[in-house]
Order: sequence, then structure tokens, then C-alpha cells
Amino acid sequence: MPKTIVKAEVLAHKLIGPEVCELTLKASGLVQMARPGQFVHVRVADTIVPLLRRPISIADANAAAGTLTLIYRIVGHGTELLAQTLPGSRLDLMGPLGNGFVLEAERPLLVGGGIGLAPLVYLAKALCTSPITIVMGGRNKNEMYWQDIFQSICQNIHITTDDGSMGRQGFTVDVIDDILTGDSFDMVYACGPRPMLEGVARLAKERNVRCQVSLEDHMACGVGACLSCTCAATDGKRRKVCTDGPVFWAEEVFD
Repeated sequence: MPKTIVKAEVLAHKLIGPEVCELTLKASGLVQMARPGQFVHVRVADTIVPLLRRPISIADANAAAGTLTLIYRIVGHGTELLAQTLPGSRLDLMGPLGNGFVLEAERPLLVGGGIGLAPLVYLAKALCTSPITIVMGGRNKNEMYWQDIFQSICQNIHITTDDGSMGRQGFTVDVIDDILTGDSFDMVYACGPRPMLEGVARLAKERNVRCQVSLEDHMACGVGACLSCTCAATDGKRRKVCTDGPVFWAEEVFD
């Protein structure tokens, strides 16, 4: 797929949750090629260390305005450096990378856990002509800033938290069976921790509903050369998450 490298201007950068930032960039030339589910490889500093770029999912893209939105969690030195980036500065971006979601659903169910909800924002907006149901999960109510982000684009929102401080106590998979029973969906899209994705894929298969999953993995090059992000596929071969994914049909990677 086409990709480019741009020096993107930082338009806005703010903290939206515990250790979670929203970064808005002017990235004309790149944003026009972006699809929901793809990601960009970000050079977080102009120094040699850290040497590697950081892969970050595209949370939104406005082709007309030329703007790109990234939502990321501060988890290490690289993202700590990125969090210090100020409006007016520029970031080196490579992308859009990877394969995105197939936009074929008329009645979609979106399922996201933690920072895995970020690429589902762009997906939900792309599916805006369809009635959208979303299940979102987090550790506690402090992580449910996602509700404000999704409430204008999703008709039905179901929330789960590990501690029960908001929504239903438990995990996203705990409510999906009931939701699939009570409504008719033609596609499930999911992004989040691998155990969650495995559970979602299993339930979708049992109900004969097509399912796509976006895998989260550590990446080095981002373009399929280093093989650091390979995962086992159900055909016995291995797939590169950066180029074959990050979005896969569930049956490609889960039995």
C-alpha cells in the first residue's frame, strides 16, 4: 500500500486520561491515504536514542483538513519523550502502514479494551451511516474517558470495568454473548489485549458472525523487514503484524 514520510506539525497535544495523550497533527499527503485500522511509525525525538520509531494507531483522519489524530499511552522512554512534544513543533511520521479494517458492515459491533479503543474511533466514524454498537472495557472509571469520545458516533455504548466502578463489573467478553443474543450483527471488529481478542473471536465464530481483530505487538521497522512482530497463524505459518496486519480476519490467527 502507498506510504510516505512527512514532517507533521503538532497542532494540539493534551492529556485526556491517566498517562494517555491525544495528539493532533497537520499531516497533508499522508492523511489522505489513511484507512481505519492502519498506523503511523513516529520518530519521537531528533536524537539517536531512542533509535527506533514508535508505532501508533490512527485514531482519526480528516482528509479535507489534512489532520491526523493519535491517541497513545505513555509506557516507556519513547512515549515519555513524545509526551513532551509541544504545539508548533514537528514530528517525523512514516505511514500509513499496515492493513486496515474491511468496511463492509451494515450492522457492526465494535469491541475495545484499554488503548485498543483508539483505532476504533476512526472506524466508527467511517461506519457512521450504520447504527453502531460498541463495548468498551477498562480497569476502572478513570479510564472511561472513551465514553465522551464515542458518545457522538455510537448509538449504543456498553461499558465494563474490572472493579465495577463504572458500567458492568467484569470484562468486555462477559457482555458480548448477551449482546450477540439480543441483536443481529453482520460484523464484529475488535482491538485490545490478546485474551480479549481470543474470547471475542470465539463468540463471533459460535454465532457465525464475521470478525476482524487488530493485533497489538511490539514493532521495530514497521515495514516487514525485521520480523520482530511475527505471530502464529492458523495455517501453521507466521504473519507479520506490521504488514500482513495489524488487522486480520479472526480465523486467520485464532482457532
